[in-house]
Amino acid sequence: MILLVLIILGLCLGSFVNALVWRLHEQTKSNKKNKSKQLSILHGRSMCPDCRHKLAPIDLIPLISWLMLRGKCRYCHKSISIQYPLIEVLTVILFVISYNYWPYTLHGYGLAAFIIWLAILTGFIALVVLDIRWFWLPDRIVYPLSIIALVDILLISLATHKLSSNLIGSIFGILIISGSFYLLYVLSKGKWIGGGDVKLGFLIGLLVGGPLHSLLVLFLASTTGTISALPFFISGKLKRNSLLPFGPFLILATIITVLFGASIIQWYKNLYT
Repeated sequence: MILLVLIILGLCLGSFVNALVWRLHEQTKSNKKNKSKQLSILHGRSMCPDCRHKLAPIDLIPLISWLMLRGKCRYCHKSISIQYPLIEVLTVILFVISYNYWPYTLHGYGLAAFIIWLAILTGFIALVVLDIRWFWLPDRIVYPLSIIALVDILLISLATHKLSSNLIGSIFGILIISGSFYLLYVLSKGKWIGGGDVKLGFLIGLLVGGPLHSLLVLFLASTTGTISALPFFISGKLKRNSLLPFGPFLILATIITVLFGASIIQWYKNLYT
C-alpha cells in the first residue's frame, strides 16, 4: 500500500515538475500580463506547449495519457517530448529508493523528515531539468528548498537527538561546499562556475552537513561529471570552453550522500582499520 501511494504521488509530482519547469522558462520570455496569468504556476491552466490548447482532464493523467496519445498532442498532433514520461518515472524511482533506504526511522519525526525529503527531491528534479536544458538554477526554487531543507534538518535532529551536532555539521557543509564554489566563482569571475551553483551549494551543504559528507558530495559530483563528459570531449562534441551543467551532478551526489553517505564513509574507514 505504501509503495502504491509513493508510485501515485511520484507520478503526480513528476507531472507537476514538467509543468513547473516549462512555465518558469516561458515566464522569462513573456512580459505581457495576460500571458503571465496563463503561465501562472498556481492559477494557470495546463496547455500544449506547441498549440497552447488547454488540456482536458483526460490529457493530464501522468504517464497514462502520454501512452494513450502515443506521445502526441490530441489537438495539434505534434510530438510530446519524451521528457514528460521520463521525469514522471524518475520521480517514482527516486521516491521508492528513498523509502527503501531512508537512513532514519519512518515514524514520528523521522517520518515527517521523509515526507519533507520527498518535497526536496521534487525540487531537485526540477532544478536538474532546468540546468540541463537552459543552464538555469532559479532562486525561486533554490531559496524555498533551502528553507525546507532547514526544517528537514531540524526534524532529523529531533528524531536522532543530535540537534547541536547536526546544526554545526550544516554550517561546516555550507562553508565547505558553497564556500569552495564561491571562491572558484570569484577567482574565475564566473567562468569556471556559475552563481547558481554557489547558491545550490549553500542548499546542499545545509542538507548533507558535516565535513566528511560534504567532501563526499564534492568527490561524487566531480567524478560523475568527469566520467559523463569524457566521451563527449573524446568525440569532439565538447570543447575546453564548452558550458556544462554541474547542478545535476551535484544533486545526484547529494541524493547518494543523504541516503547512503554514512555507509559509504564507514566502508571507506574500514579499508584502513
